[in-house]
Amino acid sequence: MIPDADLLDDVHPTDKITASGRPTPHFREELRRIPNVRNAFAVLGLYVQTIAIILIAVHFDNWFVWIAAFLLMGRAHAQFAALMHEAAHRLLFRNRKLNDFVGRWLLGYPSFTPIDLYRRGHMAHHREEFGPDEPDIPLYRGYPISKDSFRRKLFRDARGSTGWKLFKGLLAGVRSDNTAVRSQARCIVGTQLVLIAIGVALGHPWVYFVLWLAPYLTVWRVINRLRSMAEHGGMQRSKDRRLTTHSVRQHPVARFFLVPFHIGWHLAHHVDSGVPMANLPKFHEELRRAGYVTDRLEYDSYPALWRKLSSGASLPG
Repeated sequence: MIPDADLLDDVHPTDKITASGRPTPHFREELRRIPNVRNAFAVLGLYVQTIAIILIAVHFDNWFVWIAAFLLMGRAHAQFAALMHEAAHRLLFRNRKLNDFVGRWLLGYPSFTPIDLYRRGHMAHHREEFGPDEPDIPLYRGYPISKDSFRRKLFRDARGSTGWKLFKGLLAGVRSDNTAVRSQARCIVGTQLVLIAIGVALGHPWVYFVLWLAPYLTVWRVINRLRSMAEHGGMQRSKDRRLTTHSVRQHPVARFFLVPFHIGWHLAHHVDSGVPMANLPKFHEELRRAGYVTDRLEYDSYPALWRKLSSGASLPG
């Protein structure tokens, strides 16, 4: 999975990209401008879309619409997670109080994420991928794995085993001795109770469980697994981000279901984690122009990378 050393030697610094892949000061200033209005519409649009899916499912009330709504709500969780991730980096809004309020109460808590605890761990991830404080190492180590192991992981996610384990941990956090853990867990549970109460008030209490909790436990876990392994699976600890993070060509279907809001330009994000997602495509193009990213380094699609990640030998027994 690790790129050969000869694939890393073709960098030609430009007026925007240095030899290490970092943006030059003037380009960095341009890239780091937070698009407040665009992000506000992204959050608003996410809520409009999510509510619309629920209303359509309830209105038409047939099995085909319910299945489509169930899958789309898994995608909605991916969208909530992407925007929450942006807020965790404090890149959603320039005003820090607004950024943190929206990140907590409109994105993190509704989607079962203790964003302040997530931020702490995620910053450790960015300081040194695969380092001693890496919080997500179980998602990345051991690749490539066998096809059977790959299928078993996805099956556990799809049937809700992974999600249920995480959900039980969240509920246990309500009584944690750690004040921060307890506070965040109670905020999340309180937010979920409000969502259930809204459903009850509207005469559809079961909608929360079918179109919010269940997709979180199943569809979203599959999406999260596929995306996470495509970000760092099988890579290694290094100061060169091309050895810690995969680069995958972005296609419309993947951007719709798997990596919304430009979060799929993950190598660019790790080269400079202070660049808002909206500006990552521009950054990525300049990295390609400078030779930091090349066709030989970049996977043509997510399925191509998943095939490589599941090309390992089966373990005996």
